[in-house]
Amino acid sequence: MLFEKAGTVEIAEVIYNRDTEQSRGFGFITMSSVEEAEKAAETFNGYDLNGRQLTVNKASPRGSRIERPPRVYEQSFRVYVGNLPWDVDNGRLEQVFSEHGKVVEARVVYDRETGRSRGFGFVTMSSETELNDAIAALDGQSLDGRALRVNVAEQKPRRSF
Repeated sequence: MLFEKAGTVEIAEVIYNRDTEQSRGFGFITMSSVEEAEKAAETFNGYDLNGRQLTVNKASPRGSRIERPPRVYEQSFRVYVGNLPWDVDNGRLEQVFSEHGKVVEARVVYDRETGRSRGFGFVTMSSETELNDAIAALDGQSLDGRALRVNVAEQKPRRSF
């Protein structure tokens, strides 16, 4: 809501510690235009929010950063699940995948503004074998009349929502 004072907020994402579920103290805002992003950075850099001074700057475009050694990612057995029926929630997603191994996390992605499912989600299994079993068993299978798309999720920096 704070950043809406600078324009239209497309995405607002606070980064959380997966183990403690507490905010890590930073996040990302995607504004609808470069001008609005610049205005947000100008307006809110140094802004006092509940006693904490915000540091706000524009993210650098890919490839423009100083080269750093690649990050080492924790091994993750995460799958993307697409074409989900609209009424499937985290619990149902976990239930479907738990038939193929231990589910560490199951999360349906919801639209921030409408609260409706976006029709896809992510499931983290506890081992590579279980991940492969789940993909083999569920990719293309019908769930409430919709053919699921299940494949290995792209590896991204570790974060939680």
